[in-house]
Amino acid sequence: MKTFKTLLALMGLMVAGSSFGQKKALVLYYSQTSNTKAVAQEIAKRTGADIEEIEAVKPYDGDFQATISRSQQERNQGITPEIKPIKADIAKYDVIFLGYPIWFGTYAPPIATFLNKADLSGKKVVPFATFGSGGLDTSIKDLAKNEPKAEILPGYGVRALRMKSMEKEVKQFLKANGFIKGEYFAPKPFPAPHAVSEAESAIFDKAVGTYPMIRAKAATVAQRDIEGGVEYLFTAKESPRGPQQAGPAGDMKIYVTVLNGQEPEFTQVAR
Repeated sequence: MKTFKTLLALMGLMVAGSSFGQKKALVLYYSQTSNTKAVAQEIAKRTGADIEEIEAVKPYDGDFQATISRSQQERNQGITPEIKPIKADIAKYDVIFLGYPIWFGTYAPPIATFLNKADLSGKKVVPFATFGSGGLDTSIKDLAKNEPKAEILPGYGVRALRMKSMEKEVKQFLKANGFIKGEYFAPKPFPAPHAVSEAESAIFDKAVGTYPMIRAKAATVAQRDIEGGVEYLFTAKESPRGPQQAGPAGDMKIYVTVLNGQEPEFTQVAR
């Protein structure tokens, strides 16, 4: 029995060959709180890619609310912040790792400014993002709309409260997508969802906790084995957050991991 279980575990491990080795790569990122910068540095360290930071001419200073207020005002006025010139010659790179925090459900405004100026036609673009709850998927869709002639590859995202897991996850992500060599655990696709049980509902509630941006009740769930634990994909019905949001409740997908010996935690939300 032990031998059979070992074989099953090894079947989940893959060895990533690298079609990336001969390509020239640049890690280009905007970061305000240093979380995105930390991810960028980890990617550059592991891949050997060049790295450069996108900087706003007028930095987003102040606390969270001040940043949100300024960004909201810019959005309402249809403007993007001026950024400092990019030193790297984008034309010389085959792969662009593009990093950003998620604001208002997509990449931060300095990235929009960069995309308005840059030509990424023919480039392989690898998004990576940091966020409070989610937004990677929507930001990738926005990238594809803005850069229709670029190849937008699968991206990596991490919640700000899960930065402790970032280094391990980045390593796994780079292996799984062929950017570095090495064994990695390849999870199977999620099976068909089923109605949540009482125990699964408790896992969902424990993971979401009192996070203010999620007010929802789990309806269905699917689960799969991941390296060191289990991952759940919950579909939940979102409740209105207040009198001004009293429209029909929407559905959201919430990913939750339970690693061996650890408490459940949600990794991202997709609306």
